Amino acid sequence: MKAIILAGGRGKRLRPITDYIPKPLVPIKNIPIIEWQIKYLKKFGIDEIIICTGYKQDIIEHYLNIKNIGIKIKFSVEKSPLGTGGAIKKAAKLINEKSFFVINGDTITNIDLKELAKKQNSLASIELRTNFGILETNNDKITKFREKKEIVGVWMNAGIYHLDKEILRDLPDKGDIEKTVFPNYAKKGKLSTVKFKNVRWYSIDSFKDMEECALEIEKIIK
Repeated sequence: MKAIILAGGRGKRLRPITDYIPKPLVPIKNIPIIEWQIKYLKKFGIDEIIICTGYKQDIIEHYLNIKNIGIKIKFSVEKSPLGTGGAIKKAAKLINEKSFFVINGDTITNIDLKELAKKQNSLASIELRTNFGILETNNDKITKFREKKEIVGVWMNAGIYHLDKEILRDLPDKGDIEKTVFPNYAKKGKLSTVKFKNVRWYSIDSFKDMEECALEIEKIIK
């Protein structure tokens, strides 16, 4: 199968690093985020990756062209930001298969793509995670502190999709899939999810995310 990595954003939350290098090349344990993602995709038998680039795309291409990644890579370059929907629509024209995976360019996880592939037009979901301290109480007395906790039964978008190519006709030329097609498909009962419990998952949006992910990355993606 083929996969699309959405890697065209500016990564403003990681400035000033991203003033000099694009977010996909921000290192986690001295290896760029995008290289970890490629290792992850290869593990599940992905044989070709289309990378959606925009901001500092020449640096990304140069890095991957000189690396021995061991997988076929193509680039779909956005001259101006297209949003996730527009980026997928443009990149998927390079795919002939009936379906494909999409992963956000800042997501590090061990979610099982084979499970996700069992449902068409589906997104991976995980239980909502809070970055805030949680109090456990009994009759207004605090009994325990928890630094972080998954909110049981409340599911969030994990930023990984398995899409049927027919979805392209409904994607906008410019705009986010999460704000256009997904809400529309959800109303029509055309969108599914595969729920994953007890998985490792990081969205690299801050320096704290980088630090926490670095402690786990070699367990997440071997």
